[in-house]
Amino acid sequence: MNDKVFRILEFDRIIEKLKDRASSTLGKELAEKLVPSTDYEEIKRTLRETTDAVTCILRKGSPPLGGIHDIRPYIQRAEAGGMLYPGELLKIADVLRVSRNLKNYVSQDKMELEETNTVYVLCSGLGTDRTLEERLNQAIENEEELSDYASPALAAIRRDIRRMQDAVKDKLNSIIRSAQNRKIMQDAVVTLRGDRYVIPVKAEYRSQFPGLVHDVSQSGATIFVEPMAVVELNNEIRQLKIKEEREVERILTELTGEVAKISEMLKANVKLLALIDFVFAKARLSLDLKGTEPVLNKERRIVIKKGRHPLIDPAVVVPVDISLGEDFTTMVITGPNTGGKTVTLKTMGLFVLMTQAGLHIPAAENSEMCVFTKVFADIGDEQSIEQSLSTFSAHMTNIVGILREVDENSLVLFDELGAGTDPTEGAALAKAILDRLTKRGIRTMATTHYSELKIYAMTTPGVRNACCEFDVETLRPTYRLLIGIPGRSNAFAISLRLGLDEGIIEEAKRFMRGEDIQFEELLSDIQKNRLETEKERERAYRELKEIERLRQAAEEQRKKTEDEKESILNQARKEARAILANARRQAEEIMERLKELEKAYQQRNIDREMMELRQNLRKTINELDAQMAETILPRRGDGKPPENLKPGDTVMIINLNQRGTVLEAPDKDGNVLIQAGIMKVKMHITQLKPVDEQQEVMSTIQNTRVRSVKSKSISLELDIRGLTTEEARERIDKYIDDAIIAGLHEVSIIHGKGTGALRKSVHDFLLRHPHVETFRLGKYGEGETGVTIVKLKE
Repeated sequence: MNDKVFRILEFDRIIEKLKDRASSTLGKELAEKLVPSTDYEEIKRTLRETTDAVTCILRKGSPPLGGIHDIRPYIQRAEAGGMLYPGELLKIADVLRVSRNLKNYVSQDKMELEETNTVYVLCSGLGTDRTLEERLNQAIENEEELSDYASPALAAIRRDIRRMQDAVKDKLNSIIRSAQNRKIMQDAVVTLRGDRYVIPVKAEYRSQFPGLVHDVSQSGATIFVEPMAVVELNNEIRQLKIKEEREVERILTELTGEVAKISEMLKANVKLLALIDFVFAKARLSLDLKGTEPVLNKERRIVIKKGRHPLIDPAVVVPVDISLGEDFTTMVITGPNTGGKTVTLKTMGLFVLMTQAGLHIPAAENSEMCVFTKVFADIGDEQSIEQSLSTFSAHMTNIVGILREVDENSLVLFDELGAGTDPTEGAALAKAILDRLTKRGIRTMATTHYSELKIYAMTTPGVRNACCEFDVETLRPTYRLLIGIPGRSNAFAISLRLGLDEGIIEEAKRFMRGEDIQFEELLSDIQKNRLETEKERERAYRELKEIERLRQAAEEQRKKTEDEKESILNQARKEARAILANARRQAEEIMERLKELEKAYQQRNIDREMMELRQNLRKTINELDAQMAETILPRRGDGKPPENLKPGDTVMIINLNQRGTVLEAPDKDGNVLIQAGIMKVKMHITQLKPVDEQQEVMSTIQNTRVRSVKSKSISLELDIRGLTTEEARERIDKYIDDAIIAGLHEVSIIHGKGTGALRKSVHDFLLRHPHVETFRLGKYGEGETGVTIVKLKE
């Protein structure tokens, strides 16, 4: 490969595109030096390099490449003991910053890169020194000067300088504002000459104004005088300036020494950063061209799928399919001028060069490329006036050189092979050249107009015809490459469409040989049949796509129906669960109510029955409960119905064993509306009895006695750990009854933390218990989530 081939195939323009996408001069230098390789493994590595960078950009966005500089001369001077200037140190700080940012870019992100990713490996190899980076950024104000934060001594010196300068200005301002000096002042301003503060004085008053003259105006009318009153102050400022310069030099020397300590790391970073920038430039070029990584093979096989010439406007370029090296090694492309034959040759050659340079090609996935040791191209007009060579001679000189250097691992591209001389001799030479290359198995592509070459390609093993399609109706090429079919020149058809007299065309046909006419007619028939076949294929393809579309629509409709069905079923299940939950809740409420009624009707026997179901340890307490309850609770039907009831009277509802307040006087049937707690009930007068206050007092005393007995035997906490949910509920129910009788207001239930199942069961039970007012989990020191604190109703 040589520069001439690169120029003919326009590889140099691809390099320019690559350079434009590099972020630094270092990356541009690598891009400019890029040449195709012939090493299979190196090509495979560089292609993978580009693919990894594309993956990186797609996953993480553009990398932070700002701040890459060529700091190698600065490092070399630092190593030699020289001093670096602020601007040079700033660039070193930039290199440290971009190195740190790139390391963070590949590691600290939501989408981690694989450790085998080339970009990850390169960026991970960068060295960092955050301390020196921050020190440089803090110490340097801009490319010309250090900041006050470079050192405490420098800050102090500059404060003194500013203080002294302010003193000088104040002194000079007082001089120029004084009434006695006003007439001798040219302008009432303070200015600088050198680094000395001076005031402008009229020349004629020079003798009246003591001081040192530092400058004279161009006209000579004004002299710039440093008054004697500020000479000493200016001298002090000068001394401070010298101290400042020495301190700046000391700081720069110190910072340069710090740079020299990490010089090897910095030099390695520069190389890595240049390579990283170059790799990302290749990735950006791939993304801009919509390129893909070709599949490399060692069988000298090329299969380009939907290839697009990278230098043609993407809006107008027509993708082509090109194959070479599978069933044939030589391709003869025929067809009319401007039909795309030369573009096809250049696309093939340029794709080979790009692949072997490690660049992606603008083609469909799974396109295949191989590695050639040499690429030869004879394309374009090689006529040279200076060397007195005709077009044919120039082409033949080039072809002679190609045939001398070509080997079995070469790719040869001929444009208009044999043109520029007698057609018969030119066609014969072209056939001989192609035959020589075909017999050696050299991958060859050639364009031609010669019918003899079309026949040669049809009758020679290893050679295949191809043509660039041309639409005679519109006189425009379609730029589609059709392999296996020779192309027609279409000269007669084009001339007729352009308005040439039909008689002339018929006359021209008579001059053609019979076999030529038959061959052209055969090509015409083949072309016509191919077009019909193409139309049928396109129609079949459209119908297939329509069938596929309908199938997808049907599938989507079926899925939508299934989703709706499932949604309806889910809604029905949800409603059914809600109905079932509501029914269960109502059933539980009814059961609770029945339980209360059962307690009211069978109070005498309930303690004995529950005692048999519970632990024998509570036997004595249960008997006491039963005895005390029998003495306290009134018997049904005892006494006479109350008389003369009126709203506001307090009565006892016998069946419910609950006090109530009369809301309305008895009606004619003897029914009375009673307010019992939160309920309003109608009871017959025979189910009521008046409340005896004295008996209430006695009952209270007795209740107090019961509570005192209970309070002596019941604990403030209940431990249900290790019990089943049913056992726990029974124990809790009995315990709350005992606690109510004992007059307890707050108790603790110990259920443990565990899985939380027992705690949930306890809370569900407490939510429905009639004697529970509220409950909560224990606080810190109370057992936390392993204990539930229950507040009981009074």
